[in-house]
Amino acid sequence: MTTEPTSVLSLENISKTFRDGASVIGDVSLTVKRGEVVSIVGPSGCGKSTLLRIAARLEPQTTGTCTVDTHGIGYVFQDPTLLPWRSVRANVALLAELQHLESSVLQTRVDEAIALVGLEEHQHKYPRQLSGGMRMRVSLARSLVLRPHLFLFDEPFSALDEINRQRLNDELLRLFEHQQFGVLFVTHSVTEAVYLSSKIHVMSARPGAISRTINIPFGYPREPDLRFDPSFGMLALEVSHALRDTES
Repeated sequence: MTTEPTSVLSLENISKTFRDGASVIGDVSLTVKRGEVVSIVGPSGCGKSTLLRIAARLEPQTTGTCTVDTHGIGYVFQDPTLLPWRSVRANVALLAELQHLESSVLQTRVDEAIALVGLEEHQHKYPRQLSGGMRMRVSLARSLVLRPHLFLFDEPFSALDEINRQRLNDELLRLFEHQQFGVLFVTHSVTEAVYLSSKIHVMSARPGAISRTINIPFGYPREPDLRFDPSFGMLALEVSHALRDTES
């Protein structure tokens, strides 16, 4: 008998209106389960990042219900937000230190996280000595130490060149397959969304609401050459058309 994957995030009828009266999110409902990558694409200003902040409990919703797995949340921003005076290893340990994790457990988890993102040879360097892609790996490892069941990504690879972006997409999927956490991923890249996701939600213009949901039929693991498969191109075109419809 197959066990249904556990839901790690449930947003029900979420709306958000700021104090100045600006309505950013209209009415959004979605779920993320462990072992599932759910992406959100939509026009600028439609509330994608605000939705992530609500999911992370950094921003209160105006209406609706947000239920999050209490095991923990990993949040990776567009900017790695590393402390320049701390080494790679010390930056990776930061969140666990703030949670007062026992020292021996913390060091073991830091070792594991650094190995998972392939930074063993760079763990004593400082952020200024790293490439953009390496800094994003440090940011990812910092959350991996907490062993969250849910990862939230806010356009984490948008500042990278295409080669590094694709490489980190592949590494993220490798980690996802190894850890089986749930992922809510915000991106402006259609091809990135199709490559990573099991499901894509297309949001309408502000106030943002889900105008279309597209299920991605490819299983995991995914090979890099999938990007050149004709069926991949057709799905990317479908998502692009759905995005274009939100502007009409």
